[in-house]
Amino acid sequence: MRELKKHFDLGSLVIIATTFVLFVSAVFTKGFTHDLLLEAAVFLVSVKLIIMAYKSVDATESLHKKLDEIYEKINEIEVPQSRSDNDSN
Repeated sequence: MRELKKHFDLGSLVIIATTFVLFVSAVFTKGFTHDLLLEAAVFLVSVKLIIMAYKSVDATESLHKKLDEIYEKINEIEVPQSRSDNDSN
């Protein structure tokens, strides 16, 4: 459950549940007709948006990690230089 909360916020989980309930209710109320294809298309668009949000979270976390590594390396480079500047004075 923690892994799910890591990638999806409460709003996304509510949208997932609502979309799924509406899709299932459309299947039972409309039956297997042409309108079902339209409902399936709407459902798939919602799933695609959710997957895109999931990938966006992963990409953002990856970028944050890389930026933190760059920041640490810059600080490692700057700290010895500032010490050597102080020693020469």
